[in-house]
Amino acid sequence: MKKTYIKDMTVGNPTGLLLTFMLPMLLGNVFQQFYNMVDSMIVGQVVGADALAAVGATGSLNFLFFSLCGGMSNGTGVVISQHFGAGNHDNVRKAIANAAYIMLVVGTIMGGLGVILSRPVLIFLNTPDNILNDAVLYMRIMCAGVLAVALYNCISAILRAVGDSKTPLYFLIMSSILNIFLDLLFVKTFGMGVAGAGIATIISQFLSGIGSLMFAFWKNPFFKIEKNLRKPDLDIIWQCTRMGVPLAFQTSLIAISCVALQSVVNTFGSVVIAAFTATSRIEQLVQQPYNSLGMAMSTYTGQNIGAGKIDRVRQGYRKALMIMAAFSLVMIPLFRIGGELIMKLFVSEEEVISFGAHALKITSWFYLFLGSIYVTRGLLNGAGDAVFAFANGIVEMLGRICFAKPLTLIPKVGVWGVWLATALTWMVAGMFNVSRYLQGKWKKEK
Repeated sequence: MKKTYIKDMTVGNPTGLLLTFMLPMLLGNVFQQFYNMVDSMIVGQVVGADALAAVGATGSLNFLFFSLCGGMSNGTGVVISQHFGAGNHDNVRKAIANAAYIMLVVGTIMGGLGVILSRPVLIFLNTPDNILNDAVLYMRIMCAGVLAVALYNCISAILRAVGDSKTPLYFLIMSSILNIFLDLLFVKTFGMGVAGAGIATIISQFLSGIGSLMFAFWKNPFFKIEKNLRKPDLDIIWQCTRMGVPLAFQTSLIAISCVALQSVVNTFGSVVIAAFTATSRIEQLVQQPYNSLGMAMSTYTGQNIGAGKIDRVRQGYRKALMIMAAFSLVMIPLFRIGGELIMKLFVSEEEVISFGAHALKITSWFYLFLGSIYVTRGLLNGAGDAVFAFANGIVEMLGRICFAKPLTLIPKVGVWGVWLATALTWMVAGMFNVSRYLQGKWKKEK
């Protein structure tokens, strides 16, 4: 085994393991979000606020169509991490081979549906007429390239499952830098507008996926798969599907709730849509440490569950909560004080800046709940708690749907209800996740 690309998390100090595993993912995720921010800055500053609103209006829908691919990738990762922890290396290789078959089918179906349904769905969601055509064009380009996104996500999930969080980082950095260069080339130099931004994203994701796959074949011993292990294996496919489908539903239901929230945002016009798009990008950046820690917790839990080390899982969870709390206590005052300055990075319109800065003050109070969602979800998903994965998606979906519209109808709340709905959903989902952990049913899953 080439130990540089394999990490056994069933031994060693949990705090050190979680931190060293999450930091490369955090750096990679920050690079990716940095690209997303730069992408929004380029579109907003070069093309205008309407173009930024058009891109933002498709965000939740793109997330929805990508979610099934992402869920299946993460489900495969859970299966691989548990087999790795149990020492079943042949099954690890079988799962890697069968992941290719799963992602090819799922990616083709979801990409095709996204291209076909983009216009009717955007119209159904009350997308303003002045941004509709750009929004449809951007969404069709993104969905046409869903296989490129799925390729990178699948390889990354597999590598993380066997303890390698560094290789995905290298290729994510490459992708982000290339993305920015292509954005400037297509959007600013060639004047291709939102289409240029979409094409730049797909090209960079595809090259990153191909590069990480080639590197994995070269360096990671689990990708050297004997011919007899490459055949479709119904038992392995069922294991991956059993975990992947609930995770996909979890993400899909969250995405549906974001789509529902976006439909409420769209009724307030392009200024609010632009502000919501900018604050969403900022919040995505805030979530990256939580997301990275949650993914580290998922791999840590999967390997230790596979090895039968329940007490180590509990110990790791406590350490992860402490790391999460420390980060939250730093970020809350930062975003409350510097919200206006951060908004100015995205747009120059004073009205949009004012909306966004005030919105950040509302949501920042709830970052501790947001962090607890990621850490606890990582543990429960890593343990293979498929029932939780589905239930968690329902809770977040109902939260955004039930909070958003009613809150905006309250006279003293109004438009701020769309951001308050997000914050309250974090609180409810965070409490639900922790209660599920305390019930202890995850200890029986494998």
